[in-house]
Amino acid sequence: MRSLLQLTLDFFSTDPVPAPALVPQARPDPEPADEPTLSLDQALDVGSYRHPQANRQAMLGGVHVAYAFGRGRRRTIGFSVGAEGLSVRAPRWVPLREIDSAVQEKADWILRKLQETRQRHVQIESKRIVWSDGARLALLGQPLTVRLDPAHRYAKGEQLQGEPGDQCLWLALPNGASPEQIRDAAQAWLMRRARSWFEERLNHYAAQLGVRWSRLALSSAATRWGSASADGSIRLHWRLIHFRPEVIDYVVVHELSHLRVMDHSPRFWAMVGSVVPNYAQLRAQLKDQPMARW
Repeated sequence: MRSLLQLTLDFFSTDPVPAPALVPQARPDPEPADEPTLSLDQALDVGSYRHPQANRQAMLGGVHVAYAFGRGRRRTIGFSVGAEGLSVRAPRWVPLREIDSAVQEKADWILRKLQETRQRHVQIESKRIVWSDGARLALLGQPLTVRLDPAHRYAKGEQLQGEPGDQCLWLALPNGASPEQIRDAAQAWLMRRARSWFEERLNHYAAQLGVRWSRLALSSAATRWGSASADGSIRLHWRLIHFRPEVIDYVVVHELSHLRVMDHSPRFWAMVGSVVPNYAQLRAQLKDQPMARW
């Protein structure tokens, strides 16, 4: 039975994964954590897990698990636990009784991953941003309060005031501004701040690593924090600006290192570690810290 089992890597893994050498193309990495789509009521229902496309079910350790099952051209039974729940894929020739046995055999792993996903969802929901006067979010790891400025007191239309840990972002919007207007104005300001911050850190670390970057693009990709191309182009997710500077530095160094080594070989990680010795801890923080829901 064990020869039929294949566990799919999920977003909770924190160990560097070696990759084969690549031709000079964009190298995406690292990945932002996926955001679960189950409702909060489902998240709090500790007695069951249900995939939206569930077509089979099992009792695992006294917990009801409804999962999405499908067959395909593959050689093993594959398990993946993601934002929506458990998915199982199997070869066409494997009988259902063997699939049921495989699910039971991996019950501990399945329940552990489902619980991790559920806990992450609750954390994300608790950080959901309510876009109104007084909205709270993070800037470089510190709390930031969004305030409306209907009098338009600032020439640029927005103004950051206060010291880190007690800062306000004033937006030139009327008191009756819609949540969408507030969100869009805050995002525009954060993206400008992100570009300025990222460019400074790219220049700082490029000199240390002995590489040259040619262009920075801000990304809104759903599954990647950054990528690098052999021509020196760097893409960084603008929402990295929410994280502490040390975490941003790790991503910057990660992508700059790909300009020299386009894989995840020991040589690559040695290059990252030469300027960010604690990259493993920072990488784990990037994966484990839930992002606020926008």
